[in-house]
Amino acid sequence: MLRSPILYLFLFLFLLSCKEHTTTPVDPTLFTKEAKILQEKGFSNLQKSNFNSAFYYFNKSKITFETYKDSTNIVYNLMQMAYIQQINGDYYGSKETLTESLPYLKNDNNYAVAINNFFGIADKELSLYDDAILYYKKAIKDSKDTLSKQAPLNNIAVVYIKQKKYPEAIAILESIVKSNILSDKITDKRSPEVHKSKARVLDNLGFAYFKNGMYDKGLEFMKESLALRKQIDDPYGSIESYLHLAEYYSGTDRNKSNQNAQTAYELATKFNSVDERLKALSFLISNGSGTQYAQKYIVINDSIIKIRNNFKNKFAKIKYDSKKEKEENQKLKLERVENLLSLQEVKYQRIFFIIGIAALFFFILYLRKRSRIEKIKTAYDTETRIAKDIHDELANDVFNAMTFTQTQSLDTESKETLIQKLDHIYARVRRISRENNTIDTKLNYAANLKEMLSTYNSPGTNIIITSIENVNWETVDDLKKVAVYRVLQELMVNMKKHSGASVVVVKFATEENSILINYTDNGQGTDKNKIIKNGLQNMENRILAIKGSIIFETEPGKGFKVKITMPK
Repeated sequence: MLRSPILYLFLFLFLLSCKEHTTTPVDPTLFTKEAKILQEKGFSNLQKSNFNSAFYYFNKSKITFETYKDSTNIVYNLMQMAYIQQINGDYYGSKETLTESLPYLKNDNNYAVAINNFFGIADKELSLYDDAILYYKKAIKDSKDTLSKQAPLNNIAVVYIKQKKYPEAIAILESIVKSNILSDKITDKRSPEVHKSKARVLDNLGFAYFKNGMYDKGLEFMKESLALRKQIDDPYGSIESYLHLAEYYSGTDRNKSNQNAQTAYELATKFNSVDERLKALSFLISNGSGTQYAQKYIVINDSIIKIRNNFKNKFAKIKYDSKKEKEENQKLKLERVENLLSLQEVKYQRIFFIIGIAALFFFILYLRKRSRIEKIKTAYDTETRIAKDIHDELANDVFNAMTFTQTQSLDTESKETLIQKLDHIYARVRRISRENNTIDTKLNYAANLKEMLSTYNSPGTNIIITSIENVNWETVDDLKKVAVYRVLQELMVNMKKHSGASVVVVKFATEENSILINYTDNGQGTDKNKIIKNGLQNMENRILAIKGSIIFETEPGKGFKVKITMPK
C-alpha cells in the first residue's frame, strides 16, 4: 500500500473541514410554554366571539408548536381554526385548514374522527352531500366506541333529510334511539353534551317522520326534543326545534308557525346565529306576517354576505402574514448561521491557504518521484526484453553466419546464401529496434502500424492487413493508439515464437462509437488456461486500461483468434 506525506495532509484537511460549529441550545420547554399561552388566548377570544383574534392566536400557537413538531397540538390548533372558519361561513377555507392537519394525524383516531366530521359538515353546507356522507362514514370507521359514532351517524341522517331520503334517515335515527347509548335521565352525571345529542337526535327523528308523512309521530318527537332542551337549558339548540315546528305548522296553523318562527328569530338574534335568523324570517314572510320581515331579510342577507367575505379575507390574510413572517424568520436564522460560518471561514482561510500550498508542493514532488520510478522501470523492462531477444534470436543467427563463412568456400552460390543470412539478421535487428522505439502517434501512425505488422512477413508466414485506412486515427486518443500498437506487436511476437502460423489476418473496422480489431492465425493454437503464461495477460491489461475489451478464442490445433473492441 502506497503511503506518503500527502495522504496524511489530506486527511488532516478533511477532519479540519468537518469540525462542527456549535451554538447554545434553546430550552424546548420555553417554546412549549409560549405555545400554550397563545393557545389559551385563542380559547379566551373564541368564548368572547372575537373570531379574528381567536384565529390569530390559534395560528400563532400552531406555528410555535411546529418548531418542535408537536403533532398533537398542531392538529388541535388547526381544528379550532377550522371550527372558527365554519362558524363564519368560510367552508372552503375550513377545508384547506383541515387538509393542512392531515400530515400530522399519525395514529390519533380521536382527532381523525373530529376532522372527518368537520370535513363532512363543510361539504354538507356546500351542498356536496355525497362527499359529506363519505367523510361522516370515515369518522364512524375511526370511532373507538359506540358513543363517539352518534354525532357522525346523526349528521348522515341530516344529509339524507336534505336529499329527501326520509326512510334512510329514519332508520339511522331510530337505531340511535333504540341503542339506549344516550341517557334518559337528566341527573346522569355524564357530560351535558350527551343530553344535547339526545335532544338533537329526537328533533331530527321527529322532523324526518313529519317530512315522510307521519305527522302525529313527528310532532310528538319534536315536542319531546324541545322539552328536553328547555330542561337542560340549551337555548341555542332550541332554535332548531322552533324552526322545525314553524315548518310543521306552516301548512296547518299559521299562527303557531309564526309563534315558533318569532321565538326562533329572537333566540337566533340573541346568539348572533345569522343563518337561523334568515330561516325564521323566511317562515314569517311566507306566512304573510308583514313586509317589515322582508325588509329585515334583505338587510341581514346583504350584511351577512359582506361580513362573511370580510372574515374569509381576514382569515386568509392572517395565514398569509404568518407564513410570510415564518419565512422571514427562517431567512434571518439562515443569515445568522451564514454570518457565523463566514467568520469561522475567515479564521481558517489563511491556515487552509498555507496548508493548500504545502499540499500542492508535496503532491508535485510525489508525482515527480513516481514518474521517475516508472521511467526507470520501463527502461529496465525494455533493456531486459532487448537482451532476451538478442540472446535468444539474433545471437544464434550471427553465430550461424560466422560458422558458415568459416566452413564454406565463398563461391557465387555461397555468397548468395551468406547475403540471405545477413539480410535476415538485418531484418531481425530492424524489428527489435521497432519493438522498442518510441511510437509516432501523429499523421504517420497508420503507415507505421502497417509497416510494423509487415516486418513479421517471412517465407513461411504471410501477414494480411485489411481496412486499416478505414479507421480515422486522427480522432483517436494517443494513449489508445499506443495501446493498440503494443498489443498488436505483442500478438505478432507471440505468433512468431509459439504459433507456427502460415497465415495471419489483421482486420480493422469501425462502428458508431467503437473501433474493432480482429486478429486470426492458422497456427497450432493453445489452451486458454496457458494464455497468462504466454505473456498475453499484458495485452488484456493494456486494453482494459483504455476501457476496451479483448476476447481470446483458441484451442490446441485450431489456431488463435483475438477480438479487440475499444471506444473511439
